[in-house]
Amino acid sequence: EVQLVESGGGLVQPGGSLRLSCAASGFTFSSYSMAWFRQAPGKEREFVAAIRWGGGITRYADSVKGRFTISRLSAKNAVYLQMNSLKPEDTAVYYCSRHRSITTMSREEYEYDYWGQGTQVTVSS
Repeated sequence: EVQLVESGGGLVQPGGSLRLSCAASGFTFSSYSMAWFRQAPGKEREFVAAIRWGGGITRYADSVKGRFTISRLSAKNAVYLQMNSLKPEDTAVYYCSRHRSITTMSREEYEYDYWGQGTQVTVSS
């Protein structure tokens, strides 16, 4: 059974940092691209960042480029999102997801088939 479990969310002041983690199980982690999406209140879920199955290649939404860093550690079957210089508009529920196909990477939500339960990130003073 595929499982994705996020952790690391919380309340942080503007300009602060958080590191989200996603623990993956139930599939061959090293074969799949992984991504983070987020959904703010009243808005649709949006792409944040993706990392290729073997690492090394990443993609970011323009809104987070230069502030967020996605990474993965195959030895722990984990993917991370380091978020720096956080802004109030980064407030959202953040979801970890797995691409539906091996050795494929994209920004499109419909191409991801498994999702975690989400972790809340709130940026406020």
